[in-house]
Amino acid sequence: MAATKVRILMVGEESAAVQTLKAIRSAPASHEIVAVMTADEIDVKNASLANVAAQIGVPVWPSKLVKNPDFARLVKAEQVDLILNVHSRYIVHEKVLRAPRIGAFNMHPGPLPEYAGLNCVSWALYRGESHYAVTVHWMAPEIDAGNIAYQAAFAIEEKDTPLSLTHKCVKAGVPLLERLVETAGSAPETIPSLPQDLSRREYFSKDIPDGGKLLWNRRAGEIVNFVRACDYTPFPSPWGLPTVFWEHGEMNVVKADRTHQKCDGAPGTVGECGESGALVASADEWVSVRELKIDGQYVKPQAVLKTGLLLHDGI
Repeated sequence: MAATKVRILMVGEESAAVQTLKAIRSAPASHEIVAVMTADEIDVKNASLANVAAQIGVPVWPSKLVKNPDFARLVKAEQVDLILNVHSRYIVHEKVLRAPRIGAFNMHPGPLPEYAGLNCVSWALYRGESHYAVTVHWMAPEIDAGNIAYQAAFAIEEKDTPLSLTHKCVKAGVPLLERLVETAGSAPETIPSLPQDLSRREYFSKDIPDGGKLLWNRRAGEIVNFVRACDYTPFPSPWGLPTVFWEHGEMNVVKADRTHQKCDGAPGTVGECGESGALVASADEWVSVRELKIDGQYVKPQAVLKTGLLLHDGI
């Protein structure tokens, strides 16, 4: 059977949505983008989804409309086949989810059902995971709980940050959306729909581990993982930066590495300070602190810390 054009409504933000839009527009079947929905405004000075869509003649609608049940009537009137949700944070109303002919799908930057919710890339790094995945799933009223259509797994490397892990999700996820659209145009009834094992489901909210405080009585691996999980450089971190206290008040740890060198000092004690940073004692090893942030300024630890100083959690 020859493939038919699919009418798509895309709801999205960030580079992931831009890449998805470009990929679908370049597909041989020339599927129709009814509109893109985004919180961005059209601005010729940037490469936002709104601007890219406007440049190629695709209508731009405000993404907040998906929260309104009355919007379902427009989706039906426009004969939308697929809704694709790509990194949009708006919760789509149940009536809107049911409006497209084939269904509504979300590209979630995490393996489901284990990593549902917010900031999952940070949670995975914080927990020291060695593997991760991106999931395309049917959208349901409960967030990230719909049946799985496609999933792609990949390794987490030691140098990965939340940003690089997000980029891996996008790189692996956009082809999954292309596959979804291709299948929707040729044999929509064959789109996979695998129920999630909700007994394995874990949902992450906006909460930050330990309230954002870095606890030196933890093991070195846990401390370094927390610092890495907050490192969204050069962008702001949704978790902020890990907070510690010293004799002059509060400061943040920006970069830290394991040394695999056992320490004998009390947790939080500053050891040797050198060109590469300062060593700080954890529960089991010295941690190499390579960059701090104090009063909004990035500072080299060796410029302000001295051997024997005690860092603590403020309690």
